[in-house]
Amino acid sequence: MNYPWHLYLMAALYIFAGMMHFITPKTYLRIMPRYLPNHKVLVSLSGVAEIMLGVGLCFPSTKNMAISGIIAMLTVFLLVHFYMLSSKKAGAGIPQWLLILRIPLQFGLMYWAYWYLQF
Repeated sequence: MNYPWHLYLMAALYIFAGMMHFITPKTYLRIMPRYLPNHKVLVSLSGVAEIMLGVGLCFPSTKNMAISGIIAMLTVFLLVHFYMLSSKKAGAGIPQWLLILRIPLQFGLMYWAYWYLQF
């Protein structure tokens, strides 16, 4: 596997982020949109997905599928980012400017993942 180091950095970031869903689940439960059911299950599933996709980035046979999964996952996560902008309570005490900044960041993360399809 001759992948650039920054692909492994991306993998590590997703694995770490996924693990955090289990280490500090209250953080993620607090920002779940009210209209979504089964918050605990969704937080756990998203954590598992992030871990699996991060691991999938490290292997040639699963890299492109993991990239597609990451882009899809980040697209779904936009629901949470927009929900957090809907009220102060939904924003979980995070400054509004930071919540707004997270939206273009999300698209940047999607592009970062998409960029590795060429390797």
